[in-house]
Amino acid sequence: MNLRERAIHSVAAYCMGGKLRAWLALAVITLAVCGCLAVQPRAGGEWRYYGSHASGDRYSPLTQINRGNVATLREAWRFDMPEAGESQTNPLVIGRTIYAYTPGLKVIALDGATGRLLWTFDAGLKGMPMGDGRTFAGPSRGLAYWSDGHHSRLLVGVMNYLYALDPATGLPLADFGNQGAVDLRHELRGDFNEHYVSLTTPGIVYKNLIIVGFRTTESLAAPPGDIRAYDVLSGKLVWSFHTIPRPGEAGIETWPQDAWRFTGAANSWAGFALDEPRAIVYAPTGSAASDFYGADRLGDNLYANTLLALDAATGRRLWHFQTVHHDIWDRDLSSPPSLLTVRRNGRRIDAIAQPTKQGFLYVFDRVTGAPLFPIEEAPYPPSEVPGEKAAPSQPRPLAPAPFARQRLTEDLLTSRTPSANAWAVEQFRNMRSDGQFIPFTVGKQTIVFPGFDGGAEWGGSAVDVRTGVIYINSNDVAWSGALKASADKAGGASALYQSQCAACHGADRSGSPPAFPSLVNIGDRLSAKDIAAVINNGRGRMQPFRNIQSSALDNLVDFLRTGREPAPAQAPPVAPPQRADNSREMTASLLSDGLPAKYRFTGYRKFLDPDGYPAVAPPWGTLNAIDLNTGRYLWKLPLGQYPELASQGLADTGSENYGGPIVTAGGLLFIGATIFDHKLRAFDSASGALLWQVNLPFAGTATPATYMIDGKQYVVIATSNARNPKAPQGSAYVAFALP
Repeated sequence: MNLRERAIHSVAAYCMGGKLRAWLALAVITLAVCGCLAVQPRAGGEWRYYGSHASGDRYSPLTQINRGNVATLREAWRFDMPEAGESQTNPLVIGRTIYAYTPGLKVIALDGATGRLLWTFDAGLKGMPMGDGRTFAGPSRGLAYWSDGHHSRLLVGVMNYLYALDPATGLPLADFGNQGAVDLRHELRGDFNEHYVSLTTPGIVYKNLIIVGFRTTESLAAPPGDIRAYDVLSGKLVWSFHTIPRPGEAGIETWPQDAWRFTGAANSWAGFALDEPRAIVYAPTGSAASDFYGADRLGDNLYANTLLALDAATGRRLWHFQTVHHDIWDRDLSSPPSLLTVRRNGRRIDAIAQPTKQGFLYVFDRVTGAPLFPIEEAPYPPSEVPGEKAAPSQPRPLAPAPFARQRLTEDLLTSRTPSANAWAVEQFRNMRSDGQFIPFTVGKQTIVFPGFDGGAEWGGSAVDVRTGVIYINSNDVAWSGALKASADKAGGASALYQSQCAACHGADRSGSPPAFPSLVNIGDRLSAKDIAAVINNGRGRMQPFRNIQSSALDNLVDFLRTGREPAPAQAPPVAPPQRADNSREMTASLLSDGLPAKYRFTGYRKFLDPDGYPAVAPPWGTLNAIDLNTGRYLWKLPLGQYPELASQGLADTGSENYGGPIVTAGGLLFIGATIFDHKLRAFDSASGALLWQVNLPFAGTATPATYMIDGKQYVVIATSNARNPKAPQGSAYVAFALP
């Protein structure tokens, strides 16, 4: 019996026994037969937002799959995608249909009960060459959905374009923007052709607005990270909030004079949360450009590294909290916030919880911005690097306790083998390690722990809205970084490499795989044409460098392929980017004075032992349950395994994990996330006991979703192996249900 038949049967049975009820029965049955009765699954059976609800709670009220029967969960269907790249999508489920992305950024609609493909939208924006005939596009983590009860549309990001699609067909709706799309590079600053903008995390819908941030480069030439709202019907810009304040706007005093003309980033790329009844949108932002040397942006730099509460209708700032002042450690707010209600002294308080890379969890009254646990401004040492001026203090919550370790000491180094420990000790004694917010120095590596991809990441946290408990998965691996004096400005391709590429790929081109691949012998994998295309157009998490052109580009490509300086070096390596408001002269002056470029980051270095495992003691990844009514931990456990170590008896190491958890009213927490063991796990949300796990075809580096169709509850997750290039590559959506 389907839903419509069930509704007819139930109403008829209830109304039998009286003329009035009989007439009511006839009316309702007529509505059902003609299709006017709502026959779609109730909202609780859908997954209508990125993260389940506008509040970002990643919570489902479904209970069919529960503690008592989850052990019998079985694969229901699988949709394979023969494309290169990573799947990070938390799909939407509207009615019977799943809306999602492929790794190549095609938008797809699947039947939620069978996985059958219904339609595909291909924007025709191709990724960058892989060297084997395939292309690669950076991942997109989700979509947005709007409906007024009569009409509906999907709002999807494909690179720098925001599209409005017909959910029934996947076709662009021509009344939105320019024939169905808005180019997000426009209406920022200066020449839009110079901007790198990518909508990797979806916007959020408030009434007839779609509110978006974007991802951009983290070096100079980045556009400002404006948060913008567009009309969902016309695509017209309705409001814009300047995260780098302009004259007359609050916060401009935290920057040097006229910095807004050339400084960039401070963008909101991790995703939003929305208090719809109060019309408040919450936006976490990242660091300002450049990441690691801020001599051209002295000051606290509002509203970088800030949780912003904005009026969703107008973009007006209501309150803010900056988590890092004058960030010189790349401490973006990389995780979206979650809304919940906590209990204090018999009173219910509507709250917002914001996890961070450094392992801190900030909790505020979501209306006033008042902290619900004490926060201190702790003093930190000054920078020793000429021109730099680190903030004298940084905020630190006194509760809850950090969910990642804060300071690496010699006793926390790996003891996996005696030789690994001896190597780690030798390396560690040549590095600086004194906890959070220690400014980098020149010529000596400084430990960053948790690392640059540490603490909470983009997968987000889950909240049990009934209890006020938050669940956070965390990376607990050390990285290191340092600064070095820039090469001579008149230098050739090697100097250009050091200024533009070394931050990610290392001064020696060795990178820090898999996040930052080695460029050694790249000429064996890619042609000169392919390398040039990647430089100018970007690939994956790498932004494009369109200001490198002509002979400078040719020389850089030659240097990457051979490791040698072309002779003779030709042309100045990078033209200062054209800016609005006659700021080209200012940017050129700053570059010639050497302020932003006098010192360079030597590159992201993951602290790994000679066998490729983290050089710190486990756990390398954790899953945490924190009661936000009290700030106390309910449980904490290692998350993930290295299969080869588990076979040797090292089963509880934890591992790096990307993608987040979901929690259900059935008492379950579902999470994939782990890179190496390819498992989807279900835990008892109250105790942390592992109740079920299954091997996925690839790593579940995405946040799952759960939904109900025809009375059956499903759990679906996107899988791929892009973060582990040694593993077989591929991607698939896999759904599970009870037998």
